[in-house]
Amino acid sequence: MQPERFFASDNAASVHPRVIEALMHVNQGHALSYGNDTVTRSAVDEMRKMLGDEVEVFFVYNGTAANVLGLQSMISSYNGIICSSVAHINEDECGAPERFTGAKLLSVKTRDGRLSVDGIRHYIADLGNEHRSQPAVISITQSTEMGTVYSPELVREIADFAHENGLYLHVDGARISNAAVFLQREIREITAELGVDVLSFGGTKNGLMFGEAVVFFRPELARAFKFIRKQGMQLASKMRFVAAQFEVYIREELWKTNATHANRMAQLLADEVAKVPDVSIEYPVEANGVFARLPNKWVEPLRALHPFHDWEYPSKEETVVRWMSSFDTSEQDIEALAADLRRMGERAP
Repeated sequence: MQPERFFASDNAASVHPRVIEALMHVNQGHALSYGNDTVTRSAVDEMRKMLGDEVEVFFVYNGTAANVLGLQSMISSYNGIICSSVAHINEDECGAPERFTGAKLLSVKTRDGRLSVDGIRHYIADLGNEHRSQPAVISITQSTEMGTVYSPELVREIADFAHENGLYLHVDGARISNAAVFLQREIREITAELGVDVLSFGGTKNGLMFGEAVVFFRPELARAFKFIRKQGMQLASKMRFVAAQFEVYIREELWKTNATHANRMAQLLADEVAKVPDVSIEYPVEANGVFARLPNKWVEPLRALHPFHDWEYPSKEETVVRWMSSFDTSEQDIEALAADLRRMGERAP
């Protein structure tokens, strides 16, 4: 029987076979706990080879923790975090950033998920005003929640603006690998070399079983992070099982191989479904997300065959849906969805 694959989320994908092998390899004997083992040290070394010798790396369980604790290292409770209104920290983390940091999220409406300096600028007027939360961090998502990617020039512009005004730049990199592949750059080139201060480095959406990393490009920001991580309930006692995944992910460039395939599948999906009358693609397909506008009457029948999530409701007659491709998405999966869409179009009056 063909294993089920669908387009609801890249979180729904399987685990890459090499990651499973790495986990089985380290599942032998005993190892020192809490990251004091040779596997964790090796994984950190691989990250430093990739991102810079001076970076500080801390593994955590999930993306919400990576974002929240990474942000906490840069702010006090009276601060504000500037982000897109559709940012994961604003929309999909159940208030965790505000609860655990005490800081206020200062959201900016965007057309395609990407912040701009012009959109951010008005919050800077509040600097020094004791009645307002003091902006301390700008947080961008790369690639964005709408499947778009920040250009290196835009990231540099935002980083320079942040630093000129005494702010830090944080990147939610749950899909940083997909962005790097689209830009045909190494991850270091789109983070450290552009002025990013802290990166939430994602793996779960791109082939890992669990685990993310908080990466500090400014080591001084990491001085208290081992305490922040422990207090934040993210210090894994059996750290080797998180680290082993990152070790193979970086050393064998699975991050690039997996993201390349996922991006290619998203583009193929967009190309195929755009051929169907009454279907339109809403945003540029730059990473592994496709956002398509469909007639409402097609949505539930199609979802029953290929599970996915709605994104927005632009009219009474139409819904914008989100389809996410993964490292294990196949051309057959895409053809099956496109074929069902075509049949719906042919049956339409």
